[in-house]
Amino acid sequence: MVLPYWLDRPDLEALGIARQASARGFERLWLGEMATFDVFALATAVAGGTSIPRLTVGPLAVGVRSPVAIAMGAASVATLTGTHVDVALGASSPHIVSDWHGRDWSGNPRRTRESVAVLRELLGGKRAAFSGRHIRTRGFRLRQPQPDSMIGVAAFGPRMTEVAAETADEVVLNLVPPAHIAQVRASIDAFAEARGRPAPRLAVWVACSVEPGPATYRQLASQLAVYLRPPGYGEMFTELGFGDLVRQARATTGRRTLIEGIPPELPAAVGAIGSGAEVLRRIDAYFNAGADHIGLVPTTADDRDGAETLAFISEHAPDLIPGPTGAKRPVGGGGIRSIGDGQR
Repeated sequence: MVLPYWLDRPDLEALGIARQASARGFERLWLGEMATFDVFALATAVAGGTSIPRLTVGPLAVGVRSPVAIAMGAASVATLTGTHVDVALGASSPHIVSDWHGRDWSGNPRRTRESVAVLRELLGGKRAAFSGRHIRTRGFRLRQPQPDSMIGVAAFGPRMTEVAAETADEVVLNLVPPAHIAQVRASIDAFAEARGRPAPRLAVWVACSVEPGPATYRQLASQLAVYLRPPGYGEMFTELGFGDLVRQARATTGRRTLIEGIPPELPAAVGAIGSGAEVLRRIDAYFNAGADHIGLVPTTADDRDGAETLAFISEHAPDLIPGPTGAKRPVGGGGIRSIGDGQR
């Protein structure tokens, strides 16, 4: 499950969604970071208010947070709450990195590679001693190492995909169609094989809504309007046939002016939206394309805290979770391991 941080919704809705995920037996929750809460503060609150045993914090912008800050944050949440904490890194966008934080957005593949290397050493309990092109740190060591923390990398574009395949435990994608999953699966397998290392797991965040109403489609459009402009996403949406929307987004500064023009076909192209059967078929399509793990992003405009969608999917999830060989298999016990938290 992924906390969605829907725009134009109350900030504290995130805690309600987390409680729903916990009540429905989800055992892994992703927490990104946008314009509401500091993610480590939110992770501490979620861990204290739910029974979810595993949190993934991120993707965090490598141009904003240093490896030391990320390691300290993850270790703080894990130590204070007793919850397992994984981390994910990403490039974010020029708007967030440069406009909000006044940091340089360039050089992200190299910066990410260096960040993963340093973060892995720090989480493992080693003292920092690194001098790279973008990352320089010396002397720091965690008081509470987290050697079992998994490191993910959000990949969009060939260079970041290569870095993720060669360094990360998990590659993370967001707002992509199943066909894109198949392409990335082939790429990361090839990059990893060339480096002589096991291929990382492939995770995808999928917006989901069972029986959506007009308010839900507007909620999805409001969020997608943010992604039409950034590099990579705009090109992907253009390939999907929405080039006019991308050009409009890049020619204007107003998100709200774009929302009315986004058709239902756009969220449907990069999510699992529709009847219960349609949602399950769509989730299955992502697995069949090569995803190991699906992070569900529930809508809330017509469904308070995503309760109905999460209840439906949790009831039907055992038939969708891939087993050790990639074949579908039921899951024993009462909970679900996020969705698709099996091993390829």
